[in-house]
Amino acid sequence: MKITKMETFLVAPRFLFLRVETDEGLVGWGEPIVEGRAATVRAAVEELSEYLIGSDPLRIEHHWQVLTKGGFYRGGPILASAVAGIDQALWDIAGKFHGVPTHQLLGGAVRDRVRVYGWVGGDVPTDLVEQVQAQLEAGFTAVKMNASGATTPVDTLQTTKGIVARATLVREVLGDQRDLAIDFHGRLSSAMARRVLPELEAVCPLFVEEPVLAEYSRDLGSLVGVSSVPLATGERLYSRWDFRDVLPTGIAVIQPDVSHAGGISELRRIAAMAEAWDVVVAPHCPLGPISLAASLQVSFAIPNFLIQEQAVTIHYNHGSDVLDYLVDRSPLRFEHGYVQRPLMPGLGVQVDEHAVRRAAERGHRWRPPMWVHADGSFAEW
Repeated sequence: MKITKMETFLVAPRFLFLRVETDEGLVGWGEPIVEGRAATVRAAVEELSEYLIGSDPLRIEHHWQVLTKGGFYRGGPILASAVAGIDQALWDIAGKFHGVPTHQLLGGAVRDRVRVYGWVGGDVPTDLVEQVQAQLEAGFTAVKMNASGATTPVDTLQTTKGIVARATLVREVLGDQRDLAIDFHGRLSSAMARRVLPELEAVCPLFVEEPVLAEYSRDLGSLVGVSSVPLATGERLYSRWDFRDVLPTGIAVIQPDVSHAGGISELRRIAAMAEAWDVVVAPHCPLGPISLAASLQVSFAIPNFLIQEQAVTIHYNHGSDVLDYLVDRSPLRFEHGYVQRPLMPGLGVQVDEHAVRRAAERGHRWRPPMWVHADGSFAEW
């Protein structure tokens, strides 16, 4: 079996899909994307296709090694995300070739269902209670909120109180039997994180995500020591080497993204590394259906899994929904805050190719918001 064709599709609201075709009629799908840099990743996939066309798609590990190391310059979000989407598509083909879900090829399922959480806002605290209640009515037992809008390196008491007040409000709606995760998007400085984290102990978060940017991962050890709040990071780390120095800091949760951190192959290895440090995995996934399906395949196969992010009805996506590009939505249907183990071969979903091609005719040019402080300087989004 040989790879004969590779196509990419820019589809709304901010996705990039990859279709890999073989001479035996098997087709695999992947989602190589850096949000806001889709065209750049698309170009990287096209360059990598020069090596892959004509090769055996089942040599997944060999291709991963060549694609990540064969260009002399290595790493970074663009290359890692391009390889990630290719890797997903190859695992999809492998599962279809053997007639089994991809997680069977990863050693088999270690659980029957995977817990997922719903997203609410929080950047701006309008309708926050209504958003949380809507997620609870949809059956979710955990929600994640943004903790704040833009913050300055050493911000006011009002800002700290506002963060705590919003988290407290959500906790009151959730009660004691549901979970609250809090995402800072790296918007705090290390100094502000040391101030804010102890104040959040009372709401008992499942975890606090990215209190500081990945560039300041060296400070995570000191942040772990200031409170009992479990810390999470990893959506902007792209390989096991990036995670190597983070795992010993005492963090509780890592969040590698199957569309950024080298795909299914690397996500599985990162999870195995984390297990040795007693760190659990909550895969990052604010993307499309292929990325979610690939992430779930790993989540079903790793023992140190915590909870899965998903972007169905996420507030970032406007104009189309994650599930619009599937022939059958049922494999990604959530019941009581869980998704059942997929049984279809490969990634477990059937992509609606007609819908994808139609959407690709329009494409997209999604860019992240640009925030500024009161003085006009750049603010972290």
